[in-house]
Amino acid sequence: MLTAQEPSAKYLVNVQPPLVRHFDLIAQAPGGVARLRELILTLAVQGKLVPQDASDESASELLKKIRAENDRLISEGKIKRDKPLAEIADEEKPFELPISWEWCRLGAVTTYGSSAKAATIKSETWVLDLEDVEKGTGKLLNKSRFSERPALSDKNVFFAGDVLYGKLRPYLNKVLVADEDGVCTTEIVPLRCYGPYVPSYFAIALRTPFFLKYVNALSYGMKMPRLGTEDARKALLPLPPFAEQSRIVTRVEELMQLCDALEASGQLEAQQQAQLVSSLLGTLTQSDTSEALADNWQRIATHFDLLLDRPEAVDAFEQTILQLAVRGLLVPQDPTDEPASVLLQKIRTEKDHLIAQGKIKRDKPLPPITDEEKPFELPQGWEWARLQQAYDVRDGTHDTPKYQATGHPLVTSKNIYGGVLDLSDVKLISAEDHEQISARSKVDRNDILFAMIGSIGNPVLVDTDLEFSVKNVALFKYYAPPLSCPAYLLLLLQTEAKGIRERAAGAVQSFVSLGQLRSAVVALPPLAEQSRIVVRVNELRALCAELRLRLSASQLVQSHLADALVAQ
Repeated sequence: MLTAQEPSAKYLVNVQPPLVRHFDLIAQAPGGVARLRELILTLAVQGKLVPQDASDESASELLKKIRAENDRLISEGKIKRDKPLAEIADEEKPFELPISWEWCRLGAVTTYGSSAKAATIKSETWVLDLEDVEKGTGKLLNKSRFSERPALSDKNVFFAGDVLYGKLRPYLNKVLVADEDGVCTTEIVPLRCYGPYVPSYFAIALRTPFFLKYVNALSYGMKMPRLGTEDARKALLPLPPFAEQSRIVTRVEELMQLCDALEASGQLEAQQQAQLVSSLLGTLTQSDTSEALADNWQRIATHFDLLLDRPEAVDAFEQTILQLAVRGLLVPQDPTDEPASVLLQKIRTEKDHLIAQGKIKRDKPLPPITDEEKPFELPQGWEWARLQQAYDVRDGTHDTPKYQATGHPLVTSKNIYGGVLDLSDVKLISAEDHEQISARSKVDRNDILFAMIGSIGNPVLVDTDLEFSVKNVALFKYYAPPLSCPAYLLLLLQTEAKGIRERAAGAVQSFVSLGQLRSAVVALPPLAEQSRIVVRVNELRALCAELRLRLSASQLVQSHLADALVAQ
């Protein structure tokens, strides 16, 4: 188990051993490390992270020094007298403090809101922007000089030792202590205490959950919320004795380093797990025959529990199932099945019949399939085909009809995301526009929709008789429904979607053309085998769903355990 370097025995407190002892258990829970960081900050400002020392000068005496220094600066004309802040009522105090601590208002003890603007800036001056600070941790990500980042707008001046508080989108919790003089965007507020103080303690207090809750409730502005100056000045600050501030900072830094180590360890473990899953599942997809697949499966079966102990691993396993399915490796071939070559001939006959009746137009001839387009050897009875040979691939409108309050739904890619046809928030168009679109792309039950723009793919099986039109969505229909297995086409498109996305065009917004879809090369099994594949895939997907439920239950147990340990 990871451990932190313990401070001297004088500062050990009974909360520390169980806190450190259970660090790794809490960290393993979902969001565990983030919860640990919040817990550390909370304990720090509640006076529960390090013990109080009776020999420390109390915070009440420290407040007297702070007020005296404030009065001196006002009398010398160095600062202006601020509006008096209201006394702190008992109902305002979110928690009890140790006897040697005091509650105060941020504006009563610091210079918050009285920053000076930079008149001139030297080339070597540090110029700080909000994006230079990591959210949550307050770590400095980048340090730029004025020569590298000319500052044309107003900038606040700050000095080494100032606490720098990001007031724009304060929920990002961007707070740090300046290690040298510089200037910053006016969305960062420099502040320092009037009397003796430890800047890092004040930064800790401004990052705590209780302070964050306060500022989130009072921030104004929808798109770019920020904390107003007067609301910030009224904020409560738990003030420890000066000597204890230093001890708190030391302990917080030790425990945060431990959190960093746990986080890095978890990330490394997740990366190694992903590599293991990719390697082991890769041996399955590289199988050339069902016999080779069976052998490879036996090799990894003993590691099954280890392999699928994370939700993302189960997702990868499900994708592997689909890959095996469309390569003919998931179920055995039956020599009595009518081969796919005969199936394609029958489909061609039905297609010619529809053309002769004028129900569909004769499409452009498709080029022959080259050997380079065939990624693997086909099982017995299978055939390579372009999608348009086996399915009637159409598209909907690419224009935007006029929307209205009543009418027919117009389905776009937004309505088919996640493999579900969602008509709960769909735009409506007139009957005339619907008829015009449906004249060439009428949607029927068991057709399949496939997004052609933006988030390309997400195939969905139409499971409703409701009439609707489609926009920027490909429509897969059947020349002869009895010669087709819609559920197999669905999983085929789910598997091929990634490759189709990779071949999509468009610099600003990706799109796939109707021609690209029609000419895509797929491996087509006999019709009877398509049905057997669908049954087997559904069985294995049900297993994946069960695995996800078990993992979710396990994570819930871990979360409850973490809650109990945090409460302790």
